[in-house]
Amino acid sequence: MDKKQELQNALTTAMKARDEDTKRTVRLVLSSIKLAEVEAGGELDEPRILAILQKEVKTREDTIEEAKTANRDDLVRQAEKEIAILNRFLPQQMNEDELRSLAKEVIEETGASSMRDMGQVMKNLIPKLEGRASGQEASKVVRDLLQKS
Repeated sequence: MDKKQELQNALTTAMKARDEDTKRTVRLVLSSIKLAEVEAGGELDEPRILAILQKEVKTREDTIEEAKTANRDDLVRQAEKEIAILNRFLPQQMNEDELRSLAKEVIEETGASSMRDMGQVMKNLIPKLEGRASGQEASKVVRDLLQKS
């Protein structure tokens, strides 16, 4: 079953269970996917849907940071609930060692030796992540590895 169908099923289940948090969160994600499909002019593939899910998680993380500085514990709790809901649809996230190992592998494959090669490394690394790490995390690791070489 593809992620979009999985999200649709989760929405139906949440509506039947009267789970307002899940219903609201999944609806927001589905609307983001629909908007991206309209922009793309067709169905999105799995990696694009996973990227949208990761973007939604990142948005919630940013909300938590802002809410903490504003002393809004209610918003922090809400965003944390939404992140937990979104994480149910994302694959198991890579730890930093796994990400570093995969990045080293791609650096060797591409023959990258300096920061000028970062774009090529990222272009080859992102598809291999398959939603298990964000582009931001990958970029940080690749930058670190290339600066050391």
